[in-house]
Amino acid sequence: MHTYRILLTHESEGGYTVNVPSLPGCITYGDNIDLAIEMSKEAIEGYIEVLKEQGEAVPDDNGTLEYSLTLGS
Repeated sequence: MHTYRILLTHESEGGYTVNVPSLPGCITYGDNIDLAIEMSKEAIEGYIEVLKEQGEAVPDDNGTLEYSLTLGS
């Protein structure tokens, strides 16, 4: 079981770009949040499949803790 953090960025023209930080170059897009998440699953699965075919290790975010801090006046 692999865990991946995804970052969704709302685009000014609409929709969301999705980045998977632990998989360099694994980027996708969806017209809405639900579609963006679904597309990220497909992108991650394809990325992992290629890594396995090439005999490379599969990185993930297991054991990673993440916090968001908001600072301001």
